[in-house]
Amino acid sequence: MIVHRFEHDIAGRPYQIEVTLVGNRWRAQLRRLAGMSTSLMPFYGTTPEEAADLLTRWLVLAHSRQTPQAVRSAGSA
Repeated sequence: MIVHRFEHDIAGRPYQIEVTLVGNRWRAQLRRLAGMSTSLMPFYGTTPEEAADLLTRWLVLAHSRQTPQAVRSAGSA
């Protein structure tokens, strides 16, 4: 099995993405580490880079939506 690995720093947190071939497309998912949740859905692309990029963009979007809410919550405490 061929595994492509990508590392990104998103919102100050390191992420490791693994991409594997499934049928005729590539599946990107977060690398499973001890104590880490595995509930995040995989992202698919026609190339390893495309699949990893889709997951990376989703993580960036998720962090950008989370950050303003966390700031508002902390400010009201």
